[in-house]
Amino acid sequence: MSATRLILVVLLPILGGCASHAPAPVEERGAAQPAPAAAQPAEPATSDPGVRYHTVKKGDTLYSIALDHGQDHKDVASWNSLDNPNLLRIGQQLRVTPPDDAAPVAVAKPVTSSAPIEVKPAPGATAGGSNSASLKREPKGGKLGWSDAALAKAQQAATAAAPAEVKPEARAAEPRAAEKPVVTGDEVDWMWPANGKLIAPFAEGSSKGVDIAGKAGDPVLAAAGGVVSYAGAGLRGYGNLVVLRHNATYLSVYAHNSKLLVKEKDTVARGQKIAEMGSTDTESPRLHFEIRRQGKPADPQKFLPAR
Repeated sequence: MSATRLILVVLLPILGGCASHAPAPVEERGAAQPAPAAAQPAEPATSDPGVRYHTVKKGDTLYSIALDHGQDHKDVASWNSLDNPNLLRIGQQLRVTPPDDAAPVAVAKPVTSSAPIEVKPAPGATAGGSNSASLKREPKGGKLGWSDAALAKAQQAATAAAPAEVKPEARAAEPRAAEKPVVTGDEVDWMWPANGKLIAPFAEGSSKGVDIAGKAGDPVLAAAGGVVSYAGAGLRGYGNLVVLRHNATYLSVYAHNSKLLVKEKDTVARGQKIAEMGSTDTESPRLHFEIRRQGKPADPQKFLPAR
């Protein structure tokens, strides 16, 4: 056998064994793993449907916003933490319903109990409340020898020593503070606020109330009893203005006065003189009168008595 054939015979088995091994898989260690999905932010809680907000628009004032929603302007300022109620921004959201955060006030009352005072048995007493075993060893009332008479005497002494039930004395009636005569309920006893001729009727969309003619200085009367919610000249187009709150539903508005005779928080009676007629923010002496139901203008002639 030649040297060449000998070499081939030796190498062929080696080459065949190498060819039989499959290549190792390539692991891509540098490949980026997919990042876990980012947590989505929680959606804001749904607002209470009973809460209303007003978006400030050009020309709005705190007084006009409060009047349009049947609220007191000071309450609206407080609900929105307004440091300066005269500085409102267009687009600003103002809460116009009261927050429901009034917690009931706990009233401390005297503790009374009709149950008799429990007298716990002394150590060593038998179940059922008898302490005869203790009394047999050492009867109360002195070192007496055991006898039925001594036991009876000791029991009487124990009963006499028990504290009597003390009943709280009847509290003296305290005078109640006078309550403000604020009208409650939806019923309001209306009257005409002035005696002049009706010169401008209510017109939905253009006139929010009625105009009553008169002379400068004529009396302007409260159309119903209530509390002064506003008195001033801060509402454009109304001149010297008085607003009365009669209950949770109704307000009345008295505009263009020459003189105001009441101030905010005053309580007034039906028919009381609250202002004098004038021509502020209008061309002639008159009273502009409105009735607002839950802040919305209503036709006063539907509420006032016929005349």
